[in-house]
Amino acid sequence: YAMLLSLIFLIVLVAAVVGFVFRHEIKTNFESNLNLALRDYNVTADRHSEAVDTIQRTLHCCGVQNYSDWERTEYFSQRGIPRSCCKSQDDCSEEDLKDPSKAKLKVFVDGCFFLVTSTMESKMSVVAGISFGIACFQLIGIILACCLSRYITNNQYEMV
Repeated sequence: YAMLLSLIFLIVLVAAVVGFVFRHEIKTNFESNLNLALRDYNVTADRHSEAVDTIQRTLHCCGVQNYSDWERTEYFSQRGIPRSCCKSQDDCSEEDLKDPSKAKLKVFVDGCFFLVTSTMESKMSVVAGISFGIACFQLIGIILACCLSRYITNNQYEMV
């Protein structure tokens, strides 16, 4: 049992170190995937498009760096900026969303990449605290399992 707990502890420790060391690559990968999701954005119920809409609605952002990122997409040439960027769904017409100067007043202007990464970084202290607490319980479990094993082994010798 102690060896199993030790193995799990080491796997979690390695995952945490790898995540910390490669955090910049993770950010870069996320940014490129968000750019790809914008480029391939369409009206059909595809999960990447739904994810982009959810991020934009939840974080009140639009595009990767800012709302003008949509101008370089095929979707913009057909329908303008998506409705998920609108500050108010009632005050956002398709004509406004096709004109970047009018859209600037109707949509969120901040990009989603910065908001997502800053939100994740602000929650990292909570994740680190919870992980540290779980690691402490695992270490206590490892120590107690070793003590129990030693106690059982010592008692067997005394019985003989």
